Amino acid sequence: MTFQSDGRGRGAVLALAFLAFLQTGASIPARAEARPVEKFEPAESLEGNYLAAVVAGSGRDLGAASVYLREAIKDDPQNSELLERGFVAFLADGAMGDTFRAAEKLVQRDASNGLAQLALGVRALKQKSYATARNHLQRGGRGRSADITATLLAAWAYSGSGDTKRALETLERLRGEASFDRFRDYHAGLILDIAGRKADSTRRLKAAYDAEKTNLRLVDLWARHQARAGDRDAALATLNEFEQRVRPNHPVVRDALAKVSGKEQLPRIVGNAQQGAAEVLYGLASAGILQGDEATALLYLRLAVYLDPGHDLAVLTLGDILERAKQTEDAVEVYRRMPETSALRPVADIQVGLGLEALGKTDEAVKQLEALIVARPDDIEAISALGNIYRSRKRFEEAADTYNKAIAKLTSPGRSNWDLFYSRGIAYERTKRWPEAEADLRKALELMPEALGRERALVLNYLGYSLVDRNLKLDEALGMLRRAVDLRPRDGYIIDSLGWAHYRLGRYDEAVTELERAMELRPSDPVINDHLGDVYWRTGRQLEAKFQWNHARDLSPEPEDLVKILRKIEKGLDEAPPSANAAEPKKDGG
Repeated sequence: MTFQSDGRGRGAVLALAFLAFLQTGASIPARAEARPVEKFEPAESLEGNYLAAVVAGSGRDLGAASVYLREAIKDDPQNSELLERGFVAFLADGAMGDTFRAAEKLVQRDASNGLAQLALGVRALKQKSYATARNHLQRGGRGRSADITATLLAAWAYSGSGDTKRALETLERLRGEASFDRFRDYHAGLILDIAGRKADSTRRLKAAYDAEKTNLRLVDLWARHQARAGDRDAALATLNEFEQRVRPNHPVVRDALAKVSGKEQLPRIVGNAQQGAAEVLYGLASAGILQGDEATALLYLRLAVYLDPGHDLAVLTLGDILERAKQTEDAVEVYRRMPETSALRPVADIQVGLGLEALGKTDEAVKQLEALIVARPDDIEAISALGNIYRSRKRFEEAADTYNKAIAKLTSPGRSNWDLFYSRGIAYERTKRWPEAEADLRKALELMPEALGRERALVLNYLGYSLVDRNLKLDEALGMLRRAVDLRPRDGYIIDSLGWAHYRLGRYDEAVTELERAMELRPSDPVINDHLGDVYWRTGRQLEAKFQWNHARDLSPEPEDLVKILRKIEKGLDEAPPSANAAEPKKDGG
């Protein structure tokens, strides 16, 4: 979903490259400006501010990058490349005032700058200056993603002007690729619905829904359309199909089911050009995320939320991207501005608590979640999140008690509850309640869908490792660990578990093979280096063993592990059986 300009806008390419640090493998108004400059100390020179911005970017600190680039631009306002980088940083940080000022200067220097023209087009849409919006969108760069974006937004600009005919004609340009069909039909259906052409709208929206019945937004909108047309039974069938086949217990679907069943009036999700344009940007951002392009998706989401502060899915997705980019403080701010009436507000409130925990504010996080539980005593997700905080802080007794409260509220555990049993199983295992732990871990495997390969690998790994550690059901345990490795062959932690299992069983040659592979994947993990040192020692490679232990020592191991490592560096391993040197599984199951 990257904007390009066929060689005519070199600055646009450089600006998008500046966002490479964001690549990793949500009523919220976007902030009018970036965080206050006084939070960061500007450098005394252009070069210093530029280098500070680069360091902030590499550290994924969008606010700091914006501040330093703003200062650098003041010192060299004619530097187009610097302005381009600043423009993208401002947009990524949600500093919309700075974004638009920079975009105006950029298009004066290079009218083909697609991203700057897009930003100005979006601002014009927000201001209901629809002819101006179309002018900006038409003057942007060319390329596959630029064309589809400009075409969809231009169609909504015509809709905002009341020209439904031109809007539909504009959408008809999106032909030639099957992937365009859903976008074309979806937005044509929305535009026709606003225009009051119910039959045509129904036909186009149904075509979009039939093409992708697993898309939450399409399902929600189509069900609402059916209910508003008076066909509540069909709406319930649409929602129940998604619930049963795709994702059970999604809050958006649960909310829609309750409202349709209660014969409540469901308003349009998209009722004007601004909301329609925001829907375009949210849809393209979602597609970009699926393709691994989270940097550009972030920019689209900032623009989407600027256009429609009430777009709850855009808010939630924006917060999620910021979290994964380690911008936790910004993510918390986004989640806190989720519309109060949204079905996703409880989810956002929970994410605020988890974000506070990630920021090291455990007391605030606990208070946040405890307040949610008081307000919503049957909110299993909030109770589970509180348990997760206790578990992350190794307060396993409190974690187990909290998970007990959540599980007690389940009338009949289903597929979506597997993680509760997994989490409680870990808490039980850490508090030496192995029979209960094993029962919970097996229950998690029983409940979880086969499609959850990554998650299944974690549960198999934890259960298999724990069985080996206790010298129980060894054949079954090794089978579990091998299956976990099959599911995640590039996961160094899980491969370490398999190697450590071989070590615990005295199969040192197999242990060396697996642990060396694990270290190649996770060379900076102290536990893996420690394990490899142990197996080297047992195979007579004592110099290599001490090298690995020294390396483990220097990688900031847990304090209790450091004591054992230092003892091994000094004295080596004693002649006790391997089980005497067991290490706990990692908290993530690795």
